[in-house]
Amino acid sequence: MSSDPAEAKEQSGNEWRPVDSLVASIRMYQRYREQAGLRARLLRRAARITHAFWSIVTASDIRPQARLGQGLRMPHPTGVVIHHDAVIGDDCILMQQVTIGQLTKPGAPVLGCNVYVGAGAKVLGAITIGDGARIGANAVVLTSLPPHCTAIGIPARIVRTDDSGQDGIAQ
Repeated sequence: MSSDPAEAKEQSGNEWRPVDSLVASIRMYQRYREQAGLRARLLRRAARITHAFWSIVTASDIRPQARLGQGLRMPHPTGVVIHHDAVIGDDCILMQQVTIGQLTKPGAPVLGCNVYVGAGAKVLGAITIGDGARIGANAVVLTSLPPHCTAIGIPARIVRTDDSGQDGIAQ
């Protein structure tokens, strides 16, 4: 058995995962958002305070009204911004400095399931990103993307389409 505290922590599985606490506070707020009564009001307020704390810790701005799918992963949540009308599908990966937001016209993006958004990418406007799409680092996506494609550049353009329906990041 090692006496190194960092190694012991790694072996125990107890990692510092502030993004999990941030997402949990958002889900808590959403659970009590539509409920009436004193208990629901107090739990909403507790969720907002918890959300504010974890937003500061993670240096991200994810509105508690945003609809986040199950299995959302943000390995490096610093600088992630998600608009309150955005919809993020299940099992998506958002890297650092990603913005999911609106332009001057109303409407926010809808990301399908299993979407990967690279570091610094911006997905803007009332657009839809298809299931299994991949968006490269620093891309600026202003138009909808079909499922299972890869988009890069400013403005983003599709460089590859995978019609096989298999998800996965290139090995």
